[in-house]
Amino acid sequence: MIITTRRRLMQGAAALTLAASFGGAALAQDAKPVKAAFVYVGPVGDFGWTYAHDQGRKFLEKEMAGKVTTSFVENVAEGPDAERVIRQLAQDGNDIIFTTSFGFMNPTIKVAKQFPNVKFEHATGYQQAPNMALYNSRFYQGRAVLGTIAGMMSKSGKAGYIASFPIPEVVMGINAFTLAARKVNPNFETQVVWVNSWYDPAKEAQATGALLDQGADVITQHTDSPAPLQEAEKRGAIAFGQAWDMTSFAPNAQMTAIVDNWGPYYVSRIKAVQDGSWTNSNVWLGMKEGEVAMGPFNEKMPADVKAAAQKIVDETKAGTYEIFTGPIKDQSGAEKIAAGTVIPDGDLLKMDWYVEGVKN
Repeated sequence: MIITTRRRLMQGAAALTLAASFGGAALAQDAKPVKAAFVYVGPVGDFGWTYAHDQGRKFLEKEMAGKVTTSFVENVAEGPDAERVIRQLAQDGNDIIFTTSFGFMNPTIKVAKQFPNVKFEHATGYQQAPNMALYNSRFYQGRAVLGTIAGMMSKSGKAGYIASFPIPEVVMGINAFTLAARKVNPNFETQVVWVNSWYDPAKEAQATGALLDQGADVITQHTDSPAPLQEAEKRGAIAFGQAWDMTSFAPNAQMTAIVDNWGPYYVSRIKAVQDGSWTNSNVWLGMKEGEVAMGPFNEKMPADVKAAAQKIVDETKAGTYEIFTGPIKDQSGAEKIAAGTVIPDGDLLKMDWYVEGVKN
């Protein structure tokens, strides 16, 4: 009887061990999907910045089907409204929240401190917390390609630049574009018009018309609607897409576009949440990593222009081309960066001055 009882106890223990083992495997396989939310400054149909982020979200859903659920809130104003939206998403049980505009930085860090068990990621900012990471893209690398094309194709030697807000991200783009254009045409000028909005088609179109009236024959933008391209199409100017390929809106005007490819980054961060390796990292990716890409070159571009533009892309990916290499002069004509010196990332991320040739 004692032997039988002991045997039964041993068999029971073995069964519990097996159940725990297989139960653990089942739990791993049936792990609860990561719940991710995205906060957008514009409409998903802007075909620019917000559209690109939403394409990244859709890429994430496709690549990690069954392992992630996503949601988004669009047209969120930068400021108090953003804080309210972000807090609500945290209260709704999201595991990770991506806030995708510079002006969401302060609201995001405030909410992050209130919800230490939720992970937050902010695009293009500079403040971090233990549960708040940063991610950015080297858009300026694409601006150098656009500037090269503009410098070679412009007949007037004058470009119009539709700009949103004078923050470092936008300033460095204006500078990169102008530096590249002036490598081709040393007298090239970039006239900037600030519309003080990320997305306002009417203002963007009006600013474009004014710049064309002033003699610009190239239009570029750091705003998110296709309105500048459409205006350029009407007026026979050349232009460039912002954040996504906008060819369908201006098949004759658009020479190429900077394409923001966020999808792979979003996949990597959700995987990190799943496997427990997520950290409050601070990354700045570009052409080399595939986060910045160029849209198809328009067939109307001359062969030598295409070759020059592609050369910038190839050398940027290889790490042998850096547009912010001295000598660089500021607006006054004084040397700002010595010959051979590359502006370090830290200085780019707080850039508040303009290069020679910028009119703002």
